[in-house]
Amino acid sequence: MATKDATVNGVDEPKAKKPAALKRQAPSAEPNFLVKVTTGWTEFRGFLTDVRGEMRKVVTPTRKEVEATTTVVIVAVFLFGLFFFVTDSVFAYGLDKLLKQLGGIQH
Repeated sequence: MATKDATVNGVDEPKAKKPAALKRQAPSAEPNFLVKVTTGWTEFRGFLTDVRGEMRKVVTPTRKEVEATTTVVIVAVFLFGLFFFVTDSVFAYGLDKLLKQLGGIQH
């Protein structure tokens, strides 16, 4: 239901409230800030402790493991390269033949 001022002015909406920035802050605003800062610092220290714990679990691979995985990657790259070369050649040949049949390429 509209307020008396809104009804008199022909508007069906209540008056706008003052923005939060213009309201007077409570005298306890500073201690709340200090609590937030100390809580944030405590959480950050906990995060760093967790990071240190996770980093202790990291294992560096041996030289033999690195050589084996590198070999697998190099072989896979060459096989995929060969596969895509053959596939591209087949499609290029087929497209060339199709265009020649349709009269798109004069050879």
